[in-house]
Amino acid sequence: MSLSTPFTDLVSIEHPIALAPMGGSAGGALAAAVSDGGGLGLVGGGRGDRGWLERELAIVRARTGKPWGVGFLTWAIDIDTMMWALGQHPHAVMLSFGDPGPFAARVRAADVPLIIQVTDLEEAQRAVDVGADLIVAQGSEAGGHGGRRATLPFVPIVVDLAAPTPVLAAGGIADGRGLAAVLALGAAGALIGTRFQASHEAIVPAQVSKAIISGHGADTERTRVLDIARGSGWPAKYTARVLRNAYVDRWRDREEELADDHEALRAYNRAVDDIDTDAISIWCSDAIDLINEVDSATDLVRQLASDASAALARVAGSARTTGC
Repeated sequence: MSLSTPFTDLVSIEHPIALAPMGGSAGGALAAAVSDGGGLGLVGGGRGDRGWLERELAIVRARTGKPWGVGFLTWAIDIDTMMWALGQHPHAVMLSFGDPGPFAARVRAADVPLIIQVTDLEEAQRAVDVGADLIVAQGSEAGGHGGRRATLPFVPIVVDLAAPTPVLAAGGIADGRGLAAVLALGAAGALIGTRFQASHEAIVPAQVSKAIISGHGADTERTRVLDIARGSGWPAKYTARVLRNAYVDRWRDREEELADDHEALRAYNRAVDDIDTDAISIWCSDAIDLINEVDSATDLVRQLASDASAALARVAGSARTTGC
């Protein structure tokens, strides 16, 4: 059963599910698999590494004939990267974390749907002002970088502010019940990341997939420690939800000291080379308790949509039974 919403109509897809364009792990194979399942696969273009993008966009074009898109970190890319990406004929472009103004007109001029992710009301108003076709309201339960607002209250506030522009919900959505819940909040669908990290098509080391499957939401936290260790340059406004580990425990509340400790930074780089999960960044949602196995992303999209339809039917049936 398909769930038709303004989002599915906008990009001509079957199910109101989009892949979060997770930098490094949401490559062409994962985006294609999500699109083949009836969702919108978004390649994680991140900072706009041209070599990586050329390879991964070639993969998504080759593997699916269905709509796909690409997402970028707004604070880290440049106009040349954006124009090159538009020349690859994506069906949507998503901008996250930073002022979308310098890029919005270029995307709209190319007649490509513009998706803008927001983490607070100021960003939401800015997205409306620059003409977003679709807004993603991201709650703090999300894995990786984000803001401070919780998904449940934030989504309907953005829905009201942005109307009639459709809104996707993001943050802590890992099964069909979560998708059904945000549809009930007025969202036109969901942007889902961590659940697709645990898929066969994600560019993720086996150690990371295992950590996500065995982890718990109570073991995640928002922090800047690992951004400092990586020398990533991320704006301090956006902390990242990660799976807690020994490195985070050691440097929590000591970020300034860490930045000046060259041996600790070298130790982190060695841990990355060794894929040491006691130290490296494992971006994951507060909802990882709901992730129990690695699946095909194509099957996941269909299962999420089916379970959401069933959840909505249960609620409707219960309301009729009780006379509500």
